[in-house]
Amino acid sequence: MKAREIIKQHNLDGDAFEQWLPRSGYVFKQGFTGIDVDESQNIDELVSKFKADYAERVAAAQEARAKEQAAAQEARAKEQAAAQEKQRAKASMLITSGFSFDGYTITKYSGYISGDDAVQVARGQQGFWGGGATDVGAALMASLVTLRRNALDELREAAWALGCNAVIGVDFDYLTLEPETVNNQGGTLYMPYVFGVTANGNAVVIEKKDSTVL
Repeated sequence: MKAREIIKQHNLDGDAFEQWLPRSGYVFKQGFTGIDVDESQNIDELVSKFKADYAERVAAAQEARAKEQAAAQEARAKEQAAAQEKQRAKASMLITSGFSFDGYTITKYSGYISGDDAVQVARGQQGFWGGGATDVGAALMASLVTLRRNALDELREAAWALGCNAVIGVDFDYLTLEPETVNNQGGTLYMPYVFGVTANGNAVVIEKKDSTVL
């Protein structure tokens, strides 16, 4: 009896059935026109055993998928919790240009750290092709607040990576570049203005002083 006939009569998963036959213990042979199952065998019993094996494998696959999904969900939850904890730690981190905090004691110095940010400002050119000259001052002033904020955020990130909860001795360094180069025709190619800010400091661990100690 052709395997495809059994599959059709009993509405079986054809690929799964043909893969199961070699390990089923039942007699069959592979021919040019498909798989022939020895009809002297109990076909109903064969189908019943396949269905039981198939159901078991489907259940096992579903259970494995459920475990994978649960593990992935747990991992995402841990990542989110870690990210939230990191955000809280950075938000509560104390920063000062001085070298101490009132009411706190420095218990550990972890060294010099820095955070950087930069922005490019395109410059227009007056001339044949039109366009206006860039107002460099206005562009820089509009960028400075964001540059300093981003540099400080990187500073906090560096301190957090060292296990610290504060930064002392913070100051800013500023960099301005006005790059120009010569093009293939011997003319001057004006590249964008570049403004950079570096926030520097020392990462430390601080603890609140015990108010009961005299």
